[in-house]
Amino acid sequence: MKLKIYQVDAFTDKLFGGNPAAVVPLNEWLPDASLQNIAAENNLAETAFFVKTTNGFHLRWFTPENEIDLCGHATVASAFVLHHLENYKGEEISFESKSGRLTVRKNGDLFTLNFPAYEISSAEATNDVIDAIGKVPAEVFKMKNDLMLVYHDQVTLQMIKPDFGKLKKCAARAVLITSPSDETDFVYRFFAPKMGIDEDPATGSAQCSLLPYWSARLNKTSLSSIQLSKRIGHLHGALKGDRVEISGKAVLYLKGEIEI
Repeated sequence: MKLKIYQVDAFTDKLFGGNPAAVVPLNEWLPDASLQNIAAENNLAETAFFVKTTNGFHLRWFTPENEIDLCGHATVASAFVLHHLENYKGEEISFESKSGRLTVRKNGDLFTLNFPAYEISSAEATNDVIDAIGKVPAEVFKMKNDLMLVYHDQVTLQMIKPDFGKLKKCAARAVLITSPSDETDFVYRFFAPKMGIDEDPATGSAQCSLLPYWSARLNKTSLSSIQLSKRIGHLHGALKGDRVEISGKAVLYLKGEIEI
């Protein structure tokens, strides 16, 4: 069996920036084990698979280790592939997913995701998390199975060097760290060694937690941010009640064929 595969750099307008995702269009679903094996073989933060449905597409995301409920950059990559390489017509694409109905709207080169806003609650970071991150935060919040640590300034955020071996043993699925910034509204980094991703380059789904927090703190609903990874991710977001809109561009890196 031959399958088409694309690799797209999302949340960037330059090749080798943002976050790379593989996208594999399917006519019908393969066994879950095959999907996971393809994602592991790709060894990218995410591989997205989609199947056409009556009202749009069914979309799923896999890390090298497991399937996840939501992914921003691979959704942008999927919309890019549909528009530019799979002859999709229309300004908006509807995806059904484990996180419900998601839409992506295209406006020129910009793709805007409509995702759920997460509820965040004040929490305490356990000693093992602080030990793994290496710096005591000013505030700690919990959202779903992840933690968000807030720091005072961008310099602190840039200097943090997590011990990923220790972080992998912590109870939290992933740890998001963030701070204010002089360059933009806020900056952040995202660590998820349990999912096979030590540090993610440009994490769209993190905005589901970041936008509610920074919107309340800065008293504004439209915000820009930078993810401080080596590849750098540039994201624009807006809080829309219980939803968030996350916007970014994408660039094609490769297209090819998988033989299984």
